[in-house]
Amino acid sequence: MDGSNQTKITVEIHKKKYTIVGQESSEHIKMVASLVDQKMDEIQYAKPSLDTSQLAVLTALNTMNDYLKLKQEHNELLNRVNRGNRRKEDRR
Repeated sequence: MDGSNQTKITVEIHKKKYTIVGQESSEHIKMVASLVDQKMDEIQYAKPSLDTSQLAVLTALNTMNDYLKLKQEHNELLNRVNRGNRRKEDRR
């Protein structure tokens, strides 16, 4: 990777600035950072005694849990679509 298509942007998450370098657009990076910030705020509101490290780990765990659930739902939907397509082909 030569870095020619990389975006560099500074975002704020949990009142701290981070410089992010990636291949996604700056809008995408801002959106991801905003969602992480919102999730951290949600968790902190529910459990204000957490320190930043604990909060970050719980945010990562919650986010990965959501991701895995969505991935499973996506795979189930694909399987249903594929089964439906096979049934249509069998009827021909």
